[in-house]
Amino acid sequence: MISSLIADFQIIFERDPAARNWLEVLFCYPGFQALVFHRFAHWLYTLGLPFLPRLISHLARFVTGIEIHPGATIGKSVFIDHGMGVVIGETAIVGDFTLIYQGVTLGGTGKESGKRHPTLGENVVVGAGAKVLGNIMIGNSVRIGAGSVVLRDVPADCTVVGIPGRIVYRAGVKVNPLEHGSLPDSEAVAIRALVDRLQTLEEQVQNLSSQQPKTISPESDFAQRVLELAQAGESCRLRDKVIQEFLDGAGI
Repeated sequence: MISSLIADFQIIFERDPAARNWLEVLFCYPGFQALVFHRFAHWLYTLGLPFLPRLISHLARFVTGIEIHPGATIGKSVFIDHGMGVVIGETAIVGDFTLIYQGVTLGGTGKESGKRHPTLGENVVVGAGAKVLGNIMIGNSVRIGAGSVVLRDVPADCTVVGIPGRIVYRAGVKVNPLEHGSLPDSEAVAIRALVDRLQTLEEQVQNLSSQQPKTISPESDFAQRVLELAQAGESCRLRDKVIQEFLDGAGI
């Protein structure tokens, strides 16, 4: 437990450029304080104590705004940045070097028993407000975009964005965990592809329209001319000529 706390303390200086000295981190970082409470509560939980671990978890929530069930398994060098509103369920497993931002929920989807919370691999980044729900597996080095809702397993080395979360593969691309602005916009890519396809179809329709022979519209040209001739009292021979012109133009 002591070695894990030391690793949690050291990783803050690597992940947070605002961390300036050990005193500030020790007293002003609720994410680190919540992990201190949790590691002690989890140790008591593994001993089978029925009440004290939950009480410590409840007090930690009051002090830090972060709720971690004492049954959750948290790896080493985990950094909960800011942390307000973070909820981690009883059977959740968080791998080493995971970075979690405020408002994240690692929760369940119902009242099922047994393993009902997600498992996060190593080097996972969970953006602010993201929800990872159910007994699912998040692979190593996965990045979950802010506000995403993940309900299915995610392979390693992927990026997940949207509601529900959609996987965007980033094979061979190494990204700094703090560069949230580099998350791909899969919705914009899909919309751009639809717009391009629509423009292509419109051009094809216009080309086909320009190649069609010009015909006389019976509602406008033919009917209007016959009506004008009838009102003017023209002869039947002239009206027959107009009808024949219409039939010839229509190809009949």
